Amino acid sequence: QMLLVESGGGLVQPGGSLRLSCKASGVAVDYYAIGWFRQAPGKEREGVSCISASGGPTHYADSVKGRFTISRDHANNSVYLRMNGLKPEDTAVYFCAADYGDMCDIDSINGYEYWGQGTQVTVSS
Repeated sequence: QMLLVESGGGLVQPGGSLRLSCKASGVAVDYYAIGWFRQAPGKEREGVSCISASGGPTHYADSVKGRFTISRDHANNSVYLRMNGLKPEDTAVYFCAADYGDMCDIDSINGYEYWGQGTQVTVSS
């Protein structure tokens, strides 16, 4: 059983930056694609970014392209989401999730097997 724990969320002013971390335990994430998703109050959960198991192909939602960067560290069993140029509309609870297999897809939320509990990101002045 894989346990995913997110950290790094918080309150930041518009234009600021945060780095979210997703730490896995119980199972090595080497063979899992990892996705970041977010859910704002009153809205459906949406895909933000994902990275393949190999760390090669990555995908981003149009709303975050050029501002967010996903990366993974196999040695630390972790995946990161660097968020720059944050906007108020980025405010949400951010979740990481794992899907067995190399390729990732941020549109296939139901395909992810393991989910973390989420970390709150609030962008406000």
